[in-house]
Amino acid sequence: MDKLIIWFDGSCPLCRREIALMKRLDRRGAIDFIDIASSDVEDCPVDRAELLARFHACENGQLLSGAAAFAAMWRAIPLLRPLGKLARIPIMLRVLEHVYKAFLRVRPRLQRFAQSLELA
Repeated sequence: MDKLIIWFDGSCPLCRREIALMKRLDRRGAIDFIDIASSDVEDCPVDRAELLARFHACENGQLLSGAAAFAAMWRAIPLLRPLGKLARIPIMLRVLEHVYKAFLRVRPRLQRFAQSLELA
């Protein structure tokens, strides 16, 4: 099984915090985390604008986006694996995708808030 690849926006304070937590939980080193803000992403099948707009992962050669990418990340971390497996149920994945899309609408405000906390 190939390592899971996760692309994240290292310039986003929300993303940095979440990925820091995921790195701590990924004790087996099953995930390659690639910061698209500071890395060359030429090998990525998705352009930079799309990577910045939605969360992406590559699981066993399959490119995933949004809730499916989060579910793949959860499956790679033993503590979160049950949640990731639950997301394999199509209706659960659809619900998670709706929640993710709602999050994307408020993400800019949350980013500004998190940024203000970092500056304080």
